[in-house]
Amino acid sequence: MDYFLELFFGGLTRGSIYALIALGYTMVYGIIELINFAHGEIYMIGAFTALIVSSVLAFAGLSGLSVLFLAAAAAIVYSAAHGFTVEKIGYKPLRQAPRLSPLISAIGMSIFLQNYVMLAQTSDFLPFPSLLPDLPFLSDLEIGIGSTEAIILMTTAVSMVLLTLLIKFTKMGKAMRATAQDRNMAMLVGVDVNRTISYTFIIGSTLAAIGGVLIASHIGRINFYIGFIAGIKAFTAAVLGGIGSIPGAVLGALVLGWTESFATGYVSSDYEDVFAFLLLVIILIVRPSGLLGRSTAQKV
Repeated sequence: MDYFLELFFGGLTRGSIYALIALGYTMVYGIIELINFAHGEIYMIGAFTALIVSSVLAFAGLSGLSVLFLAAAAAIVYSAAHGFTVEKIGYKPLRQAPRLSPLISAIGMSIFLQNYVMLAQTSDFLPFPSLLPDLPFLSDLEIGIGSTEAIILMTTAVSMVLLTLLIKFTKMGKAMRATAQDRNMAMLVGVDVNRTISYTFIIGSTLAAIGGVLIASHIGRINFYIGFIAGIKAFTAAVLGGIGSIPGAVLGALVLGWTESFATGYVSSDYEDVFAFLLLVIILIVRPSGLLGRSTAQKV
């Protein structure tokens, strides 16, 4: 039973990280029907930013939660700026182009950002400090979850709640939903579509940066390629849940995380990806629109 709980919470933690990244994919697709393949690199840039800032702060003599908050804030701002810039340079000029053109541009952006970070930093793995604090009360509970995992789960849950409130109850959220339903009609009723799309990229990049800081601190090392792997897994989660559906992205991420965790624990770590993508194939055969996707127009 203890081993099962360990795998359960391990999969839940992994799925939570996938969810933070998958939301960026599904939000962008819901708004402009574009698969932003550079989104995983935004996650990676957030992790590198946190590493650089935390190293500078540690050299200056700071420690504790102040380093975590300052490093996370810098990662969020820098990643959001990259997401905004990528949209303006790589995607906005191609909005009226054939759908294959922005897709190729997205792949090009992904490769560019990977090599940009590799040349600016290094191609080797770098150690990442443990920025997340210990929660001693978890040891007394003996529920099979550590401090790092608990903080990741709580942060992801809070992020999901805040995102849901933003989309359902704010003016920007209403503009995002209107743009997702009918972009031309949204423009006719006064919605600033360009600004709405930019905000969507910024919000998605913010969530990816949070995920980058959390998972880097959890694993303890990063390199320029982590964004590609995490991005592919998060994209798989978004498709699994129903691309364009925010609840679907979260559900798909959790299902993917549990699948990988239990496959690793009860079968072999060599088959982790096999089971993950086999599950995706089965779901898409049975339900092509995904677990919570719609066969008609996708909604955010």
